[in-house]
Amino acid sequence: KTKFTINGLPTGSKILVRVKAVNAAGESEPKYHPQPILLSLCPEPPKIRLPRHLKQTYTRRVGETVNLVIPFQGKPRAKVSWQKNGSPIDKNEINIRNTENDTIIFIRKAERGHSGEYDMKVEVENLVDKATIDIQIVDRPGPPEIVTIEDVWGENVNLSWKPPKDDGNAAITGYTIQKADKKSMVKITFEPKKMIEGVAYEVRVFAVNAIGMSKPISCQRSSDEKFHLNFPGKVYKYPVYDDFDFSERPLFTQPLVNTFAVAGYNATLNCSVRGNPKPKITWMKNKVLIMNDPRYRMFSNQGVCTLEIRKPSPYDGGTYTCRAVNELGEAEVDCKLEVRVPN
Repeated sequence: KTKFTINGLPTGSKILVRVKAVNAAGESEPKYHPQPILLSLCPEPPKIRLPRHLKQTYTRRVGETVNLVIPFQGKPRAKVSWQKNGSPIDKNEINIRNTENDTIIFIRKAERGHSGEYDMKVEVENLVDKATIDIQIVDRPGPPEIVTIEDVWGENVNLSWKPPKDDGNAAITGYTIQKADKKSMVKITFEPKKMIEGVAYEVRVFAVNAIGMSKPISCQRSSDEKFHLNFPGKVYKYPVYDDFDFSERPLFTQPLVNTFAVAGYNATLNCSVRGNPKPKITWMKNKVLIMNDPRYRMFSNQGVCTLEIRKPSPYDGGTYTCRAVNELGEAEVDCKLEVRVPN
């Protein structure tokens, strides 16, 4: 034979090789390989193993600790680099530690300024893999702007205000109103009950997001901050309103969205619908009605329709349709579901 494999050689070293021919009379003079041979690893392409919870927006409150570990693979040792919103990361504010198998982002006390898109790049020779993490640091909102008493009549008061300038980096979900008797100053959250005529009240309004309530702001009036119900000499005549017809055919206010699922992990499809009378909701896969199939669970709560697919396989991929029907009409929305098998 004129071929031979040398096994068990140390990686990273250089070796010299020579070959001799042998016959019954003995060995020949050696023939040398012209150059030393460098032993190196075959490169392994880089691949970032982004955890599932980081594939969506990662949310933390102001003051909380951010500690994210992102594993990856690649040989020889991969080069890892980070950017925030397209610019290099300030290492005085954000600590990053890299090892052969993972990278760690650490923020001891998160601030609003730490929010943004963090771009990760792993390089092995000329091969590159990238991933993006969206970090959102949220806080309580600021107070509403300029709460004003528009009118007072009988046992009623009409208030108005502007949304806060600062929403705390999270959507405003509503407002809380409190009233207090100016004598006792006992604060009570507003309820749909009649207030006492002739009594002075103070009213405060809070903005609310997913984190909590803002600081309050008090009502303002041209004369002073309090108001009296049923001012002397003012007679209020209640208007007469016609009954409003609330009937409405089904209308989807939030459609289904094309979704990717991982085989073996539960997947959910969500949409929102309104209508009066309350629509009847049905689900279909590839235009075939889903009925009494234990792999599916269907929910409908306050107009939000959900289809849960238990541990899907590639067979469960296809087009899913949500249909809403009442006596005034019907409506449909659909989306595509693709089930991927993890590597």
